[in-house]
Amino acid sequence: MFAEDGAFSTAIPGYRPRQSQRDMACAVAGAIEANGSLIVEAGTGTGKTYAYLVPAMLWGGKVIVSTGTKNLQDQLFLRDIPAVRKALNVPVTVALLKGRSNYVCHYHLERASQNGRLASRQDAANLREINRFLKTTRSGDKAELSSVPENAPVWQLVTSTRDNCLGSDCAYYKDCFVMQARKEAQQADVVVVNHHLFFADVMLKDTGMAELLPAANTIIFDEAHQLPDTATLFFGQTLSTNQILELARDTVAEGLSQARDAADWAAVAAPVERAARDLRLVFRQDGARLSVTQIEADADMGRQFGETLEALRSALSDFAAVLETQAERAETIEQCHRRAVAICTQLEAWIAPDKAPAEAESVRWVEVFSSAVQLHLTPLSIAGIFSKQRAGVPRAWVFTSATLSVKGNFTHYAAQLGLDREASMTLPSPFDYGRQGLLYVPRDLPQPQSPQFTDAVVDAALPLIEASGGRAFLLCTTLRAVERAADRLRDEFESRGWEMPLLVQGQASRTELLDRFRELGNAVLVGSQSFWEGVDVRGDALSLVIIDKLPFAPPDDPVLAARMEVLQKKGLSPFAVHQLPHAIIALKQGAGRLIRSESDRGVLMICDVRLVEKAYGKQIWQSLPPFRRSRERTTAVEFLRRVRHASKAGEAGSATPSSDTLSEAVGE
Repeated sequence: MFAEDGAFSTAIPGYRPRQSQRDMACAVAGAIEANGSLIVEAGTGTGKTYAYLVPAMLWGGKVIVSTGTKNLQDQLFLRDIPAVRKALNVPVTVALLKGRSNYVCHYHLERASQNGRLASRQDAANLREINRFLKTTRSGDKAELSSVPENAPVWQLVTSTRDNCLGSDCAYYKDCFVMQARKEAQQADVVVVNHHLFFADVMLKDTGMAELLPAANTIIFDEAHQLPDTATLFFGQTLSTNQILELARDTVAEGLSQARDAADWAAVAAPVERAARDLRLVFRQDGARLSVTQIEADADMGRQFGETLEALRSALSDFAAVLETQAERAETIEQCHRRAVAICTQLEAWIAPDKAPAEAESVRWVEVFSSAVQLHLTPLSIAGIFSKQRAGVPRAWVFTSATLSVKGNFTHYAAQLGLDREASMTLPSPFDYGRQGLLYVPRDLPQPQSPQFTDAVVDAALPLIEASGGRAFLLCTTLRAVERAADRLRDEFESRGWEMPLLVQGQASRTELLDRFRELGNAVLVGSQSFWEGVDVRGDALSLVIIDKLPFAPPDDPVLAARMEVLQKKGLSPFAVHQLPHAIIALKQGAGRLIRSESDRGVLMICDVRLVEKAYGKQIWQSLPPFRRSRERTTAVEFLRRVRHASKAGEAGSATPSSDTLSEAVGE
């Protein structure tokens, strides 16, 4: 399959054999044959998708491939799997399964259309588009309707949730797109899902995977570095005030529709709505993440929080009691009653976690948004829970990503998920990082905690941005830094007369910003966490990646603080065992944005002096791709000038200067 004259070379234009790809395919085949587990860190450019698809398709049986994002899901389903299936010439059936919020719901679309109460004209226009879409679509997947933005508010009105789906009692049950997608997935040989869907099913039994898992003999997690965080989210519990307000709204609507004479429905819902909103008013700022201990440490906030929580519990209990008396009037009211009881149970478990059975030690914490509060109950370790999920029917489990280890050591990753770190392998990237890239750490920068730090980063970056002619990412660890850096760059570009487009996270969706970045060819994009991974810009549009700080999680994060406390009690160093490995894996993701193909060239600029001044810095940079390294600004500027010159020469139809010419810039 992978040979010079093999099936891929014949079937796929531009295919190049890679030893790492063959090695990975053999290892995956071995895991499938032995029903074993395998952790594979495959460097960028290895071609890991083909490496796991070939043995998975050839060995037969049912395969579940889980990816990090819906975009990757679509890429696998629409591009990669069809290409491999054609090259292999095997009769493999494939299905794509997404969460229910991705499919138009006939019932909720009809209700939203009849209701007519929409917040804006744009919502009304979007609703008309969705109604037209319903007449032509076979899948009902909202990704097919590009004219309505994925984050448009109207989607919430026309899709179902686990709470408000009527199931087999729905008049449209036979035409339901969610049920169709699940049925296709049950019958397919290869099913493509995403991590959220996989774990939502494991815990909630709501995604249609409950029927899939027992039949699967191979489960492959791509972008597997995201699994610990995703699994932690689903193995815990979250209750949002938005859920409560949505229940109150649905109850009023169904009460007025089905049992108008039974109660003053607005008055029944009012105390619940008021208590949910009062809970948000306890907290002064949004964006806060506070443990219960932190809340109680502030006497005034702690008192208010306790009183408001008790008022919410009481209001919900009364609300559920009224619904119970009217549940027989209609299936939709019965459903509202079930939701109310479930929320009461969840709130009770959060207020008094000691009374609820738990599989692992947990931390209670609160997340505050602009108009909502979320109550989280998060396990401190998911290793035991995930191991239990994998026990039982023998099957192969494959975990792969470009970033799973610290200098080839998988201890941290394996411990998080309860995996055997011995069943692991690291495969090198085929890229020549020593020639293609330069790692530059500027001199004389302030410490990262300095108030002047972001300004200093921008000042240090400007000569490099000028040398590269834009074509840069500035990746920040906080949203505050994104705003400050964007403001400074805007002012500097204007005062210097630089005609470089500035794109900033939040101006548009991530997909739109990336499309514009690629098209413009000389833009500077400033973003935070969501641009550190899953972003693929090949070619001349990107030749400079600037990272402001080493991405250590804030030590006051409630979950991290609780995990650190547990490690300390065991006599371990929280920094060495958890914080440092976590930061290294995140940094590797950010650094991985720079070199995406054999022809890419560029500079990775990390503006955190701890990389060179701290003893642990060596462990960090040794985990990054083996770039040439320099602390001299002139070296970095000269390297970028040569890259830009090579790019212009290529555009003019000249021969691109050799990588030897480029390497002169790093003093080779």
